[in-house]
This record gives sequence, structure tokens and C-alpha cells, in this order.
Amino acid sequence: MKWWKQKRRELPAPVVQVRRGGSQPFGVLDRYVPLGTGEMALYRAIREGVPIVDAAIWKLVRLCGGVGVKCANPRAQRGLEEFFRTVDTGWGQRGMQAFLDRYLDDLFTCGHGLGEIVLDPEGKEIAALLCADPEQVEVKLGDSPLDFKLCRAGLGKDRELPYQDLLLFTPFQPTGDAPCGVSLLRSMPFLAGILLRIFQATGQNWERAGNLRFAVVCRPGEGEEAFAQERCGLLAQEWSAAMQAGREGSVRDFVAVGDVDIKVIGADGPILDSQAPVRQILEQLVARTGIPPFMLGLSWSSTERMSTQQADMLTTEITAIRRCVEPALCRVAELWLRLHGFGERAEILWEDINLQDMVEEARAELYRAQAEKLRREIQ
Repeated sequence: MKWWKQKRRELPAPVVQVRRGGSQPFGVLDRYVPLGTGEMALYRAIREGVPIVDAAIWKLVRLCGGVGVKCANPRAQRGLEEFFRTVDTGWGQRGMQAFLDRYLDDLFTCGHGLGEIVLDPEGKEIAALLCADPEQVEVKLGDSPLDFKLCRAGLGKDRELPYQDLLLFTPFQPTGDAPCGVSLLRSMPFLAGILLRIFQATGQNWERAGNLRFAVVCRPGEGEEAFAQERCGLLAQEWSAAMQAGREGSVRDFVAVGDVDIKVIGADGPILDSQAPVRQILEQLVARTGIPPFMLGLSWSSTERMSTQQADMLTTEITAIRRCVEPALCRVAELWLRLHGFGERAEILWEDINLQDMVEEARAELYRAQAEKLRREIQ
């Protein structure tokens, strides 16, 4: 048969093959490769993408607060307390507590905190106490573990900062392979990436479930193959008009002749239950922060005695963090004393950590008083 005598074939019905990409906004977590140095942008993306991690860090910062100072000289004590209460910390903030909050936030996120003591032009008074971005500096190790210099990051020669005595540097949980400290979020990128993928997929599934897509299939009968394309176009036009009327708030029926099948796309595939995997991942993330789950609003099974034990462990964690930042605060206080002619040493005081129920403590005190009263009556 000649090619011009062959039967003309019907054009296939159009098939939609383009869809919007659904990549998550925190794609840096998918490209994570463990490195020797801290990935600041990665850790900040984790805090921004996983709200429970950000909330845990802020709770640690607030729980570690309540800083004070003490020295032997009464006159120096009054001046030092006034300095701790009114020192300028930048951006409209005043007081050592404001500096400590920013310092601890950088310490947990970046693995080390960086601060600077700013003197007045005459060098006789501390004008401000500022926190700096930890990414701005690099550490140059000396011949001994006690010798190190802070240098500007990304420069050539002569990178050492000129006034090392006015810089505050605190590593968080330093290790042998990372003497400059490690971030609290160091072990989270892998699990945080999985968690965000689950949330992204859940959002896409609910978007499809809430905004239904329909598949309209028309099967032509015998002898109607020649008009299949025209019928397909007519059905598509009428179906589009019916959907548009529904979006405008009116009801419009769709009537078709022949074998027409209408199905919801994706209705046969149920949405996966994400409760179990999400909880497993959150358990790992919360365990790394050291915060009891009930303090983050997680209603997991926990008895009252378990909560009390977790509060005791949190108290130990907070005490260890306070010991970590105490040397930097002592340096600031002792520099203020030397600038004002006092030779005393300063001691950092912390507010008591109390995570227990005040009612239970009062009841225990009542029981002790009653027992003491009975003991005296018996004697």
C-alpha cells in the first residue's frame, strides 16, 4: 500500500506532563557533607526549618540566665553591680544579661561564642560589651595548647587581630578533633533533613487532597472513532466551564453522552501516616538538646516521677553550660576592677535553678515541720 493511501491516524489526546517542583526551602540540608569545621549556614537553616530545635535553644538560653557578680570590696561591689546592670551591649540592649543571651545563642548554634570588650577613647572605662559573628574569625594554634590567636577570616597575611586581650572566646564542648568547640546541632543535619522531607511530602499530599484533580475519560462507541477528537474537545470545554462555575460559587451540572468516566486523581493512594517516623526523629533531636519533652509541649507518655528526674538532669546540664561561659564573664569583671584601681578578684554568681513544683516543696516543708513537732512532743 502506498503511503498516501494509508489510513489517516487520529491524533492522541493531550497528556499533561508538567508539574511544579516541590523542593523544600531548606535545601542546604540535602547537600550536607560532614566537615571538620562548623557549617554555620547549615546550623542556622536547621533552626529556621525545625521550630522545636529553635525553641529548645531559646529555652536553654533563658534557663542559663540570672547572672550576678561578687567581690570583697564593698565600694567595688556597688560599682561592679552597676556596670553589670547598665553596660551597653549594642542594638538598644543594656546589661550583662543581654550580652549573655546573645553569647549563649552563638555558642549553641555555631560551637563557640565570640565577644569584644570596647574601651572608651582614653582607655579608662569599658564603653560597651559586644557580641560578634563567630564566622568572622578563625583560630590560629600556637606551639602549645595554651597559645592561640584569633584572626580575621578570609584574609591573607597579618590576619591576627591586634588586641587579643579585649576579645572573648568560648568553645562549646571542645573535642580532640575540634578544639574550637562543636555546635549543639552537629548531629542533627541528617535527621533534620529526613524530617523536612516528611513535612514537605505531607504538605504536597494535602495540597493534592484539598485541591482535587479530575481525570475525565471518554470511550467512543462503534463507528464514532472519527469524531473522538471533536468529542474530547467538547467535553474538556464543558468540564472547564463546570469547574469555573464551582469556583465562582454557583452550581452547574455536567452532562455527557456515551461512556464517560470521571475519577479523582490520586484518590486511590492514601496519605501515609507520619506520626510514628516523625516522633522517632523528634525523640533523637530532643535528646540532643537535653530539654525534657514536656517542656517543649510534647505530650509523650511521661509520669510525674520521670518528669522530676528529667528536671534534675536538666539542672545538671545548665550548671555545666554556666561553667563553660563563666571564665569569659570573670575576665570582663576583673578588667573593670583593674581599670578602676581595684585589685580584688571577681566571682560570678548565678541564680538558683528551680524547676520543681513550688506546691510540692511547700508540702514537703510542712511535713518536715510536723515531724519535728512530733519529735519534740515525744521527747
